Amino acid sequence: MRGLLAFSRSVDWVNGKIAIIADWMVLLAALISAGNAASRYLFSISSNGWLEIQWYMFTAMVLLGGPYTLKMNEHVRVDLVYGMVSERTRIWIDIVCGILFLLPICVILVYFTWPWFVESWRIGEQSSNAGGLIRWPVKILLPVGFALMAAQGVSEIIKRIAALEHVIDADFKYEKPLQ
Repeated sequence: MRGLLAFSRSVDWVNGKIAIIADWMVLLAALISAGNAASRYLFSISSNGWLEIQWYMFTAMVLLGGPYTLKMNEHVRVDLVYGMVSERTRIWIDIVCGILFLLPICVILVYFTWPWFVESWRIGEQSSNAGGLIRWPVKILLPVGFALMAAQGVSEIIKRIAALEHVIDADFKYEKPLQ
């Protein structure tokens, strides 16, 4: 279990560092959006590239920030059931749902999005919009983001199992939503 927890800590660390990139994407996207709006209304100058880079940044925010959100236990769940059960039952729900739902869908999405990126890279795919950007940088975010999410899912499952075995304290920071 000690080796698995070390792996879990390293995944948590990596996704914590990558989440910083996602955080910066929020600021950069806001600045680019404001700059694009200002140049369009003040100088009648704009480009589809400015709009597309905002979409790319939004993609990075979601796909690179998602694993950290899972780590912090701030992801969306069905709180109606989750909030009414004991901590031990919540741990079991996290383990079972991670194994049955999160990991398989992440593996499937990595499997299907990797060739999509490779083909985009191979042909040098460009946006069909005038002034648009190359497409492979945003397409690589898909398999990378889902691989990071799968790794974080494994990390969370390891921590939940360790908590069940009383190797670590079950401190998963769940807050009931206000009703």
